[in-house]
Amino acid sequence: MHTVFLLAAGFGTRLRPLTNHRPKPLLPLMGRPMLDYALAHLKEAGHTSFLVNAHHLWEQIAEWATINGAEIQVELPEVLGTGGGLKAAEEKMASKFLIWNGDIISDIDPNALLDACPDNGAGMVLCYKDVLGKTPQLLFNDSGIITRIGNKCVPEGAPELPEGDNGWHFSGIHALSRSSLQHIPDGFQDVIKTVYQELIAQKQDGSTQHTSTWFDAGFPNEYLKANLDALNGKIPLSIDPWADAQDGFEGSWVHKSAVVRGSLTNTIIGADAVVAEGAVLDSCVVWDGVEVPAGVFSRCVFYDGGRLDVEM
Repeated sequence: MHTVFLLAAGFGTRLRPLTNHRPKPLLPLMGRPMLDYALAHLKEAGHTSFLVNAHHLWEQIAEWATINGAEIQVELPEVLGTGGGLKAAEEKMASKFLIWNGDIISDIDPNALLDACPDNGAGMVLCYKDVLGKTPQLLFNDSGIITRIGNKCVPEGAPELPEGDNGWHFSGIHALSRSSLQHIPDGFQDVIKTVYQELIAQKQDGSTQHTSTWFDAGFPNEYLKANLDALNGKIPLSIDPWADAQDGFEGSWVHKSAVVRGSLTNTIIGADAVVAEGAVLDSCVVWDGVEVPAGVFSRCVFYDGGRLDVEM
């Protein structure tokens, strides 16, 4: 039975055009797919059996799964949503299991999350934001039991939402009991509108509050910033990317197989990439296998489909 369900079926709409060419969980962070970091973190915590779902550009996820020893669940012709994919995997999951968003980088403790999940319930990891914006605020009692999810899940007797725009939100990482999947019908489903509607009303949704590393690179500027923050040691990673780096590029990260004839400042160059003579790069990310022409570039992502200039 699998103890981890890795979410990798989304379209990554907010990251287009980058996700026109690769699924969001496979976008490189310091030269490695983001999904690699999630996998390494979970393995370090003792997990060995993984199921990953796929839809958008599913063949790339399938290749990743084969390389990394994970089982794949391809959702075709239509994606099944946050609930439907879990329902389809019901018979393959352990009695309690993790749901881990493959495009989130975090040092969340997966086993503490499982401990917070009741035998017939759920557990959610919450993160704090000073400005929630449109992100639903989650409320919980002194025992960590979730009592409300914004205006999406408001059981009878739920507390009022406090004034202000700060508070706790869902991290995208949670745990479920297999028995709780009975609340999800077949087909495309929303996990909040099915499982969590039931469990929160029953006071069967525990939580842990996470205050350390967590980020979801949802937009191109966030993606570029995440790479540059990792380059400058501001984000702890579960894999040491410097083991694959060339020497001699102080302040930049260049994969051992890359060829750089231009000059770099605060830049990441992926495997088998080529930077032409006359190219001057500052605060850029170059994906593996991409060729960079001569020219002066700042705050760009060179990806499979071309170059994306990013406003920071």
